[in-house]
Amino acid sequence: MQQNTAPTEAGAPPVFPLGLRLAGAAVHLYTATGSVLGLLIVLAAFEGDVEAALWLGLATLFIDGTDGMLARHFRVKETIPWFDGARMDDIVDYLTYVFAPVVLLWTTGHLPEGPVGWTLAALPLLASCYQFCRVDAKTSDHFFLGFPSYWNVVAFYVIVLDVGPVVTGVTIVVFAILVFVPIRYLYPSRTRALQGLTLALTLVWLATYAVLVVQLPDPSPAVVALSLAYVAYYWGLSFWMTARGAHARRQSRAVEGSQGD
Repeated sequence: MQQNTAPTEAGAPPVFPLGLRLAGAAVHLYTATGSVLGLLIVLAAFEGDVEAALWLGLATLFIDGTDGMLARHFRVKETIPWFDGARMDDIVDYLTYVFAPVVLLWTTGHLPEGPVGWTLAALPLLASCYQFCRVDAKTSDHFFLGFPSYWNVVAFYVIVLDVGPVVTGVTIVVFAILVFVPIRYLYPSRTRALQGLTLALTLVWLATYAVLVVQLPDPSPAVVALSLAYVAYYWGLSFWMTARGAHARRQSRAVEGSQGD
């Protein structure tokens, strides 16, 4: 987005037009609304309104998928340099991608009762505390390093597929471990590899999400299969890109080693 800035003295920061600064503030407010949606998800969970919680979860996915593009478009880092939008985004994501989904799993009875259930509920919270605080959680070439705390997606499929507490518990343990495994996962709105295809398939997945919520408690097997096909694509491409990157790094080290001989 091309915007003129007011002339300043040498060494002074540029002064951006008021409209551009207000647009940047609006983007930050847009991101912040996710925290309110996180609260509403928790309230809906405790009220037993699973469908409302999942609709709100879809809204948070949409906001999180679009606020970064808006922030870059309106150059918020330049227009409001004193405000850390990335930190706010992490706070909101932790609430909506981690905390609220765990509450939803708990209130819907998909976690075991007693100490085992509490322990399983704690695993995503603790693992994601680590993941969100890693300085390399997002790589310079726009991948997530380690499972990117998509606990909202995990909770969505647990509810849609009506998975029992045992399978849910095993799933939570596996994904909590994957937080610490350095697999490079797609960042759909920023990863360059097959980005157009990935974004198109992501939109299809969001549509299947909405259809499945409408169909609850008896989702169509065909829609479930279409939805899971995107998950398979996401994981498959992530593993392939991880393996390709590792191979390229090994070749680079081999070349550097041969040049040093």
